[in-house]
Amino acid sequence: MFSLTVRDHMMIAHSFNSETFGPAQKLHGATYVVDVTFKRPELDQDDLVVDIGLAGETLKQVLSEFTLNNLDEIAEFKGRNTTTEFMAWVVFERLSHAIREGALGEGGRHLTALGVTLHESHIAWASYEGGL
Repeated sequence: MFSLTVRDHMMIAHSFNSETFGPAQKLHGATYVVDVTFKRPELDQDDLVVDIGLAGETLKQVLSEFTLNNLDEIAEFKGRNTTTEFMAWVVFERLSHAIREGALGEGGRHLTALGVTLHESHIAWASYEGGL
């Protein structure tokens, strides 16, 4: 399996709704370093997994929805804890949709899997992976 990974980041604010989170129940900020790995079993005619420029641009567009926003104010997330794990899945879903809509061009149509990792610090991160 071949893979290509691109990286970007997003700065968000949020709070959590459970005693489990202790002081993080209060509004706080986070900067996530976001790695996305695109996978396919064979390279295309240009020996690429996918166009790296399109991959980076598409990731930036997906993250722009959240960057410098308070996730607590997004209606879709009402009642959810926007944990690192949950947000890895959200980014995966947004990217999967963009790929199906053709954002990565013809090369994107041959991707078979996608992995999204959100690094919340240099010692902790969470991922979501799935087929396309």
